[in-house]
Amino acid sequence: MARPRSFDENQVLDTAMRTFWANGYESTSTRDLCEALGLDRSSVYNAFTNKRELFKRALIRYMDTTTAEQLRILDDPELPAIERIRAVFAKILRSEADNRRDGHGLGCLVVNTTMELAARDPEIALLLDRDNERRLADLSAVIASGQRNGDIGSARPAAELARFVNAVIAGIRVSAQGGADDATVAAIAATAVDALT
Repeated sequence: MARPRSFDENQVLDTAMRTFWANGYESTSTRDLCEALGLDRSSVYNAFTNKRELFKRALIRYMDTTTAEQLRILDDPELPAIERIRAVFAKILRSEADNRRDGHGLGCLVVNTTMELAARDPEIALLLDRDNERRLADLSAVIASGQRNGDIGSARPAAELARFVNAVIAGIRVSAQGGADDATVAAIAATAVDALT
């Protein structure tokens, strides 16, 4: 008979997520994970099969959490479309400021994973694509609404503007990770909002 798990799986996934987020998939060893999780190798493997499966589950948890936060902001009917987009940028800027260590941000686990694994891991690439499509669909709908209401002045197709906003968010994450300070990344966000209006 299998022994019951003696740990909170969500807490383990959150800790693994932070570990992979800080170090990347390849640079995170099983030993690093065991130390961060406070579990031995057999407990990790019994629960998650291997490092890659733990990473995949942690990535899904990250995407579900961060995308849900972004969609909650974008779906707020009380705010005009441009204010929703401004609020998404504000959330990204707060996240980068909160996660800054030694002058560098952690970036975004999705962006980091896209750069590290998407080109060579089809299963991870598919997960990333699905998450990206969810965010782009919501962004596009909000932008189209703003164009109809007049608070987004750009006449470019809403889907193109959604990809632009998404790329700016990724750029902010990479810039912060590279050491750009809060004022610099805030200026990037403000320039993107100006381009929409």
